[in-house]
Order: sequence, then C-alpha cells, then structure tokens
Amino acid sequence: MAKKVNVTPLHDRVIVKAAAAEEKTAGGIIIPDTAKEKPQRGVVIAAGPGKKDEPVTVKTGDTVLYGKYAGTEIQIDGDDYLIMRERYLV
Repeated sequence: MAKKVNVTPLHDRVIVKAAAAEEKTAGGIIIPDTAKEKPQRGVVIAAGPGKKDEPVTVKTGDTVLYGKYAGTEIQIDGDDYLIMRERYLV
C-alpha cells in the first residue's frame, strides 16, 4: 500500500510514487540498468482538493498511468515522488 506523507498538494495537483522499473522481460531476459525505461505507472500518495468547480477524481491509493515526461521529481523524507497536475494522468 502507499506510504502516508505529511504533504497536501494544492488545487488539482497529485503526488505519485513511481512503480519500480522492470527487471526482466516477459520471456525472462534480464534488462540491464542502462536499458531500463522510466516507469509510466505509479500509485497516488496524496491529492489536492481540486479547482473551484472541478474536484479531483483520483484518491490516495489509486494506481495511475502518466506521460513519460510528466511531473516534477521531488524528495519527501528521503523518498522520490512525482508531483503533477491531474490532467497529465491517463
């Protein structure tokens, strides 16, 4: 389950913990570190209240997909997270 953080994003922002990069392919081939791609899937750790007339539709614990270069990388209590607007979630 998602780790609880003491940070609440503003407006339509969400904090996402990225999933771990794949270590093996479906066929069992081990992927070296240099060939691993940035994950595009993660778990929502915290979500803001939304905009004035548009509440946020995701909640803590939801698994989401996002664009490859979406969000800004941040560190909270030594852990890496992404913070992004909800509209960048797929």
